[in-house]
Amino acid sequence: MSKLSLFSLCTAVLSLLIGCTEPQQPNTMVIENIQGYSFDNNRELFRFNALAIKEGKVLATGDAQLAAAYPDALKIDGQGKTLIPGIIDAHGHVSSLGYTLLSVDVRGLETAQQAAEKVADYARQQPQLQWIRGRGWNQVLWPDQQFPSAALLDSLIDDRPVWLERIDGHAGWANSAALRAAGINANTMSPAGGEILRDSDGNPTGVLIDNAMSLVSQVIPNPGKAEIALALDAVSEHLLSLGITSTHDAGVNATEHQLYRELADSGEMKVRIYGMISSTDPELKQILAAGHSRDSNDLYTARSIKIYTDGALGSHGAALLEPYQDRPDHSGLLLTSEQQLRQLFDQAIKAGFQIAIHAIGDKGNRIALDEFEYAFNSIGGRELRHRIEHSQVVAPEDIPRFKALDVIPSMQPTHATSDMNMAEERIGAERLKGAYAWRSFLNQNSRLVSGSDFPVELANPFDGIHAAVTRQNKQNQPPGGWIPQQAISIEETMRSFSIDAAWAAHQEETLGGLSPGKWADFILLDQDIYAIAPEDLWKTQVLETWLAGKRVFAAESAVTL
Repeated sequence: MSKLSLFSLCTAVLSLLIGCTEPQQPNTMVIENIQGYSFDNNRELFRFNALAIKEGKVLATGDAQLAAAYPDALKIDGQGKTLIPGIIDAHGHVSSLGYTLLSVDVRGLETAQQAAEKVADYARQQPQLQWIRGRGWNQVLWPDQQFPSAALLDSLIDDRPVWLERIDGHAGWANSAALRAAGINANTMSPAGGEILRDSDGNPTGVLIDNAMSLVSQVIPNPGKAEIALALDAVSEHLLSLGITSTHDAGVNATEHQLYRELADSGEMKVRIYGMISSTDPELKQILAAGHSRDSNDLYTARSIKIYTDGALGSHGAALLEPYQDRPDHSGLLLTSEQQLRQLFDQAIKAGFQIAIHAIGDKGNRIALDEFEYAFNSIGGRELRHRIEHSQVVAPEDIPRFKALDVIPSMQPTHATSDMNMAEERIGAERLKGAYAWRSFLNQNSRLVSGSDFPVELANPFDGIHAAVTRQNKQNQPPGGWIPQQAISIEETMRSFSIDAAWAAHQEETLGGLSPGKWADFILLDQDIYAIAPEDLWKTQVLETWLAGKRVFAAESAVTL
């Protein structure tokens, strides 16, 4: 062998040895100089100063020396910013928020007249629309607290149908053109689980409650895939700007389900979605038969169905065990019959799907618990991590049943601060003892999971985090908090918006924290939420949002990493 050949051989062997001890890491990055917080797989909070990422997943977290373990990695200076896992909003309505972002928003307006005028202005700017749609009105905020009328809308818009959903989605306000399109008149009967409000002469006023809303919604042309995709694009950008990297979509129809699967499979979905298939969808049977849906990048997962027991408190639709205090002749509405509930529970559990059941009133919650107990005793399925969405007003004696049945209370903190101005008026002080009872659930070791219920509430998770810790609105009212004994700590709150929210979607192995092997979904904040005064939590701004190790949002004012 020549000297040259021997040299070449030795060089090759040396290169191989070096390669074995110092592997190339072309897709690795290390973010240094950060104030990091996350929950480990045991749900314990831990801190770190550096984060290593490869191919979209977490390699390791550690102290300032971590970067030395990855000498070939791209180093990024985190500039001392606070870094936490991406927020998981455990209850929202994706398409509804998308359509809200693309339609007229009347949230927060002080009178029905103001709402009608804003809708009329919008209609003038959108002459091509056949229907004028919007959302957000709330008569509780108005001086007279009275439901609005079709006549008011008619005085400003009478050439096209108008349909405006109440802020909670459990009532709708129509003008006369919309009522005519739906065939609603003095002779129209209210459907089961719904109510057509009427004047003293028996004529429809223009407000429809719960199941009666379908009389109008069924005559509105269904959105096609293009419109759904447009709404999804708008809502994805909005959620990412707020630090939400994953959301549980509480009511996905078949068209949305198919589109979400296509977008996830192609890698085009921008935000992670955990889908709850709507129990009222005509294709529910086929979707259940097809089984769980999950793509390789965990962008869209569907293994849950959404069922309703009752309506909402603000529109007197929540089902109560005793009548409303401010409406003694009325105890709310049941939206799904006992027979239907039993059939749906049977279908879902036998298909291996989680049940996420909407229940706001104490009767609605009791019915949900009763149905879970019956199902577990007859067909099983306890291990599927079933949930009660809202768990809002619960009879105190029913709270322990959540733990006994392993049912997850899926709650939304801002509902308490939004409802505190009317909740006692609706149900009285005694029933408030089991209402918005986050601390009571945690004290019995139930896994509380949190969301916003967007677009019923604003999607900003720091509004909910502030509400959970302080029991106050953003004006830090009332002093000391509303029913302050039900407040929870910042650590408990963040657990409910991250690792426990992931667990409630069977995703704790891949999402909800920054442990090795999980997706590198995280956000950088302008302040340390674990160190600041609780009253300032709502002021937190998201500087950057990262999904699977890629930056997908940067605030205009932020100096990007």
